[in-house]
Amino acid sequence: MAASAQQPIDLYYWPTPNGWKISIMLEEAGLPYKVHPVNIGKGDQFKPEFLEISPNNKMPAIVDPQGPDGKPISIFESGAILQYLGRKTGQFYPADERKRIEVDQWLFWQMGGFGPMLGQTHHFRIYAPEQVPYAIERYTNETNRLYGVLDKQLAKRPYVAGDYSIADMAIVPWAKLWERQGQNIDDFPHVKRWLEAVLNRPAVRRGIEVGAEDRGANDMQDPAVQAILFGQKAR
Repeated sequence: MAASAQQPIDLYYWPTPNGWKISIMLEEAGLPYKVHPVNIGKGDQFKPEFLEISPNNKMPAIVDPQGPDGKPISIFESGAILQYLGRKTGQFYPADERKRIEVDQWLFWQMGGFGPMLGQTHHFRIYAPEQVPYAIERYTNETNRLYGVLDKQLAKRPYVAGDYSIADMAIVPWAKLWERQGQNIDDFPHVKRWLEAVLNRPAVRRGIEVGAEDRGANDMQDPAVQAILFGQKAR
């Protein structure tokens, strides 16, 4: 992490695609940060102190001790965090309104579609305690459609919104897992080219390596872990 007069940002994190979005951005922007592991397989996301920061009991979240008015600010939801860090640093999030809208469109596309649909694909293909053929087909097909949308966009430009941006950082952690989603990356040559370019960025590699030792900390087939992750009810 680059040295800076900026006080370290507290990153509440677990090494998942959503967590990687923020560790990548912090590395790309050269911001100092301190990682606070949130082991979602053991229920850390339900601890009262974490819920004060992230009331939706989801990571990632950040606390910036030097917020917009010089006072600490906490932020949850990865898309909101990326936008905030982009504005804070003036990096990877253009000030020009037309260019910013282009980035926002693809950031929201990831937040509202690409991430949730691919997450369901992971769930039904890998983690569900029983095979549900309809669900597997439904989400695998929708994932395929979304990769097609992305491929068409990348046929026209090197990155999703033209220049490299927080939109790419949001999408790439999910796209890198295409094999688990039942996709053939060769069907999407422009996505394949883009993936290779983004994943070869040193800051992206560093961001994905954050907490890598914790990646296998939980047995995802353990009923107790699945009850925490997939059996959540209002508390």
